[in-house]
Amino acid sequence: MLDRPVKDTVRYHRAEDGILEPSTPVQHRDDEYPEDGFATLWAMQERHFWYRGRHRFLLRALDRHHPVSAGPLSAVDLGGGVGGWVRFLADRRPGQYRPLALADSSRTALRMAGSVLPEGVERYQIDLMNLGWRDHWDVAFLLDVIEHLPDDLEALCQARDALRPGGLLFVTTPALRQFWSYNDDLAHHLRRYTRADFARLGEQAGLALCDARYFMFFLSPLYYLARRRPGIMRLSEDQKRALIIKSHRIPSPPINAGLTFVFASETPVGHWIRFPFGTSILGVFRKP
Repeated sequence: MLDRPVKDTVRYHRAEDGILEPSTPVQHRDDEYPEDGFATLWAMQERHFWYRGRHRFLLRALDRHHPVSAGPLSAVDLGGGVGGWVRFLADRRPGQYRPLALADSSRTALRMAGSVLPEGVERYQIDLMNLGWRDHWDVAFLLDVIEHLPDDLEALCQARDALRPGGLLFVTTPALRQFWSYNDDLAHHLRRYTRADFARLGEQAGLALCDARYFMFFLSPLYYLARRRPGIMRLSEDQKRALIIKSHRIPSPPINAGLTFVFASETPVGHWIRFPFGTSILGVFRKP
């Protein structure tokens, strides 16, 4: 476990816009996730095949480790952006997670999320490097977040401190360096992860790794071919921005429906067997 001094608990208060914020102002780090990307995320999070597939795969993992019969549990989505996963979870498992919260450093994202989140879901403006929660939540999520952070270990330690003993942390990230492409560069990714990386991070953060499995296996060959693009570093910043917007656009309805069907087939298959690889990885960690 990383040896760190225990910080004082951060106290959150409600601002005029309904967002809970700490006393010390939070600065969103645009170099880790540019705020202008939230508009693209907003358009994708409910209809794009990738988000539909990830949410479905994650929900199955959540049900495996916390059956619906277990009763209400508190849960927070850390770095949850514009609220797509929280909305999905609230719709699919109504009343199962109470309180349920969305947390992000971007006030822009939290304000956008306010129009789609169900009543009663709190929004917190947070600094992932200084959450200040101690034994507060039963379940936490870090979904495609830590690959953007210079200090991914500290983010896991902060999440660990926020969990109650026995609490679960669900982490998804891009997987395997072999799938690195221009999209990783444009999306401000710093790394891709393997199961061994998750085991190492869990041990260093004082978390037990309960499960780690790759997903988006069936579509990985298509992903690999689609993301091969030479000369990306010679593009201007405007050209790069235009390319990532184009790459993240929702495909035409027939194509999106077909890709959704293929990705959806990974649940439950990917929970019965461990895929040997995939473009993403899911890790489930438990706080002792």
